[in-house]
Order: sequence, then C-alpha cells, then structure tokens
Amino acid sequence: MIELKTPAEVERMHVAGRFVAEVLTEVGRLADVGVNLMDLEHHVRGMIKRRGAESCYWDYAPSFGKGPFRNVICLSVNDAVLHGLPHDYTLRDGDVLTADIAVSVDGWAADSARTVIVGTPAEADLRIVRATEEALEAAIDAARPGNRLGDISAAIGAVARAYGYPVNTEFGGHGIGRTMHEDLHVPNKGQPGRGMKLRPGLTLALEPWFARTTDRIVYDPDGWTIRSADGSRTAHSEHTVAITDGEPLVLTRRESEEPRAGLSTRDAAQ
Repeated sequence: MIELKTPAEVERMHVAGRFVAEVLTEVGRLADVGVNLMDLEHHVRGMIKRRGAESCYWDYAPSFGKGPFRNVICLSVNDAVLHGLPHDYTLRDGDVLTADIAVSVDGWAADSARTVIVGTPAEADLRIVRATEEALEAAIDAARPGNRLGDISAAIGAVARAYGYPVNTEFGGHGIGRTMHEDLHVPNKGQPGRGMKLRPGLTLALEPWFARTTDRIVYDPDGWTIRSADGSRTAHSEHTVAITDGEPLVLTRRESEEPRAGLSTRDAAQ
C-alpha cells in the first residue's frame, strides 16, 4: 500500500532526515587513511544512542541478505557499493568509501548515502562520484506532482548514459516513511511518462549507484556486501525526498552539501 504523508508527517520525517545528514557529515569528516571501518561503525552507534534514534538496519533480514544485519551503517569500499558489512578493514590512501544509513526517530524513517574518497583522489573516482551526485539531483528535480515514476528513473538513466556508465536495475530507490522500505521500487533507468503519477505526500528514497564498467553484481561470502562483478570501482548517492505541491523537499540534505548542476552530454564524456 502506498501511503501519502501529511505535511506534519513529512516534517517528522525531516527530523529523522536532519539527523541522518548529521551522521553522514560526521562519517565523511572521520573517514581518513588509517581509520578502521569498525571504528566508524561504533562511532555511529554512539551517535544514534545519544540521539535516542533507532537503527533501521539492526536485525534487518530481507530475502536477499544472509541472516539479520547486525550493524547500524553500511560501509562499502572501492568495488563494493551496496550493503557493505562493516568489518576489520583499515582505510588506505585513494580508497572510495560509500556510507549508507537509515534511522527512525519517533517512528519515522529517513535514508541517505554518500560516497567519499579517502586521501588522494583519482580523477576516475571523482568522475563516478560526480555522476551519481548529478543523477541524484536530476532525479530530485523530476520528483514533482504530475510527473510519473518513470520520469525519475529516466532522469537517472540519462545521466548514467551521458557519462557512459551501465545501470543495474536490481537495486534502486524505494518508498519510505514509517519503515525504511515501503511500496514502490524506483529503478535507476526507465521510460519517461510511464508508471504511477507522482502526488504530494509521496516520500521516496532515491539512490543512483553506478559501477564504471558493468551492470552485473556479485555478493561477498558475508551474504550482504554487493560488489561490481568485474571489480570496477563504484559510487552511490541517496536522499530521502518528499513530493510537495511545489519544489521537491530533500529531507536528508547535508548543510555543507551543494547540489551539483548537471553537465552536458559532451562535458560528461570528457
């Protein structure tokens, strides 16, 4: 069932979203050469406890996972892109780190992800991070009443195509509200003008993620961590967004974040 939220309910989700943004800002600040992933995990656990929030990940047990997830943040490195299980790994110069977190505050959830580069960035890594950020902004811009779900998917796919990145559609965006995953799957490519008509009160987690040279994925033995099938590096950007009568409302926007303007197809190819 698709549940449209009232303005008051959207604001309660915004409370959770602001905290999620705070956590991702802190993780980006702390992610440095020599930092262990488990140190980041335990730091975030402390933030959640102090806030009185609840992790949406702890004990999460979907059909694709291997047993209940017993961490509060997904940390994926280099060719890992989704559901990265925090483990004893020390970050190295040039690593690409994706942090993804969902929490509930007073019964309302928000979900967001960002990819950062540790230490010295490679241009190819900066490029794929930039692509996911621009795809996310394009998706947000399409999240307007009267548009259709396919318009969001098509906007993401267009940016991926401009950059020359293949797109996996097994995992993508989703509805969100009282729980982390509500009805509606939002693929990261699609046809404009197709799908459900967007209405005010609809809340979605939009999350473009790309690998450089493949749309195929493989799982680690841990049963959770998803990697590009060919080992190429990856990136992932996500925000929780509410559709309103006017401009889309991004509930997880970080204070220091500047939305990326889209590049032309010619610029993206460079």
